[in-house]
Amino acid sequence: MGTTAASRSGIGPVLTAAAVVVLVAGLKAAAPLLGPLLLALFLATLSLPLLRWLLAHSVRPGLAVMATVLANIALLTAFGFALTGALNGFTKVAPGYLEQLYGMINSGLETLRGRGIDLAERFAAAQIDPGQIVDLAGGILGRSVARLASAVSYVTVVVVALIFLLSEMVNFPAKLARAIGRDDSASRYFATISRDFQRYLGVKTVVSLGTGLAVGLWVWILGVDFPLLWGLIAFLLNYIPVLGSILAAVPTVLVTLVQLGGGRAALVALGYLAVNVLVGHLLEPHLMSRRFGLSPLVVFVALIFWFWVLGPLGMILAVPMTMALKIALDYSERWRWLALLVEPAPRD
Repeated sequence: MGTTAASRSGIGPVLTAAAVVVLVAGLKAAAPLLGPLLLALFLATLSLPLLRWLLAHSVRPGLAVMATVLANIALLTAFGFALTGALNGFTKVAPGYLEQLYGMINSGLETLRGRGIDLAERFAAAQIDPGQIVDLAGGILGRSVARLASAVSYVTVVVVALIFLLSEMVNFPAKLARAIGRDDSASRYFATISRDFQRYLGVKTVVSLGTGLAVGLWVWILGVDFPLLWGLIAFLLNYIPVLGSILAAVPTVLVTLVQLGGGRAALVALGYLAVNVLVGHLLEPHLMSRRFGLSPLVVFVALIFWFWVLGPLGMILAVPMTMALKIALDYSERWRWLALLVEPAPRD
């Protein structure tokens, strides 16, 4: 009897680990379908206040869903055209930027060699062949055209999934009431989780919009090329804590360095730093309670994991998905200890 109990207790963790491995492998295999479904869920959660407002003003459920979907399509179309146009314009001049940047690197190497520091061999790759520049531009443009059809099909899946998700959200309260009967605890549980997650996403999206506007305006004032592109990138990458602001700043600073020189590049870098401090360390914590925070280690692991599973989209959705899980755990008496472990360190 004792041996059997011990063997079962030893098998339990092994089975749990095996289940986790199978689940992760399944997520990785389903990434082409999982990505658009998660993006649709992200958009549906953001759109739920609009849907509820329409329903509260006596709009029929079907019309409310379609109006909400059309609003999402309009926003996605405008964002897509703006980003695509900015990227196409940047792609055309990117080889020139690269050539000037490598020219600056070679000039710096020559200066160092004149002072007795020869790094030319280590940076031999910095010697630029104009033919390679042209090939690079052609390859980028070719890949952009090739991905257009794929992007159209991707957006189609997102829109269809969004329609079904919003339709289900309309009927979910009634289904939940039938499923749990008079037990209001489960209903309050789901309603509270939904409300908190919507608040988190809403605040994060508004803050990201403010970040994108501030960055775009700052680089426009300084005369940097493609301010719309840098603002849109700052908006998207603001969903990635800490690392996102760095990833957004690097290309902008490099372009400014080539275009306007080191002084303006330093001003651009200072602008990114100021926006990150004001938004990430002052405004956002003020708008969000501490329970919407995650420890840096959890954020780092989530970014790596979801980037491995979904690619670049996974980095943008990693923290919102992790936050949704944390909110659910926070309202569970059994698992609340785990939600507390993933929070940032308490302040003195």
